Amino acid sequence: MEKLVIFTKSDLKSLVNKRPDESKFGEHVKLISNVQGIYEQLQTLDVQYVIFGIPEDIGVFANYGKTGTYNAWGATIKFLLNTQNSTFNNAKKVAVLGYLDFSTEQEAIKRLDQNRSKDIKTAREIVTKIDTYVAKIVHDIVKAGKIPIIIGGGHNNAYGNLKGTSLALNKPINAINFDAHTDFRNEEGRHSGNGFSYAFSEGFLKNYFVFGLHENYTSQSIFDKIKKEKTIRYNTYEALEIRKELKFSSEMNKALGFINDKPFGIEIDCDAIENISSSAQTPSGFSVSKARQFVSYFAKDDNAAYLHICEASPKKNNESKIGKLITYLITDFIRAKS
Repeated sequence: MEKLVIFTKSDLKSLVNKRPDESKFGEHVKLISNVQGIYEQLQTLDVQYVIFGIPEDIGVFANYGKTGTYNAWGATIKFLLNTQNSTFNNAKKVAVLGYLDFSTEQEAIKRLDQNRSKDIKTAREIVTKIDTYVAKIVHDIVKAGKIPIIIGGGHNNAYGNLKGTSLALNKPINAINFDAHTDFRNEEGRHSGNGFSYAFSEGFLKNYFVFGLHENYTSQSIFDKIKKEKTIRYNTYEALEIRKELKFSSEMNKALGFINDKPFGIEIDCDAIENISSSAQTPSGFSVSKARQFVSYFAKDDNAAYLHICEASPKKNNESKIGKLITYLITDFIRAKS
């Protein structure tokens, strides 16, 4: 498959730090042998989960955001592989597929200027091409009967996740989005702020629940737009955590009831987690523990079809913090479903 760089035994050897009397996650994960026939290989592989990365931030750039989300995959994979393998973290049902290589496209946007409308248009055209690769790989994983765990990258990749899963199942799917923003902006060319609106208008997304929307960073036009749609609902961070009008556990139950009539994607935007380096970092957001509870709660449902963690933007001084955070979310998801 074009753009896919598969994870190899050599990669495992270079990243897994073996210790006496310890068994690491990376010593037990499964791999595929080559980039040809991904669907056929996954069909016969005895795993339940397939992990892959999308190291890019072109969608963030195209949305006038701060770049850096391409670093999340590299920061995550080495911490995940060095997690302890045990009865709580059983890696035998996990395949590490690799990552989609958009390095050429990343180089291209370095020559673009966010202040020039022509350059923004160019970036958005690149995002449309990225969508194609993301949708294809997600489609093949789901069609093979496995559950994708996707590490972004920007939230633009929600579109490819939803489209790929919908096409594999031959029906629209639902989504729960743990996010400070709706990412339901106008269809003005693809970027990280409109993945859900594109998926919705094209029939891949049916019921959509935004959990923890920030009132300060959602325009009235967006509130008006989603109010018109019976299949879109939300709650706000302020109602949950500041004014205490809503209870976190009750709202999770309410949201689950809205989306679990059919397969649904779990979307986790790190912008929603307090003081986590991301494309739109917030000083006021949900705790890491709340994010972990959220993933665990929704993953338990049989209709949870995939997990996507995005928008984290690791720097050299916090790479381990981001890598460990995303690893916790991945292992919480696997434990809950298992």
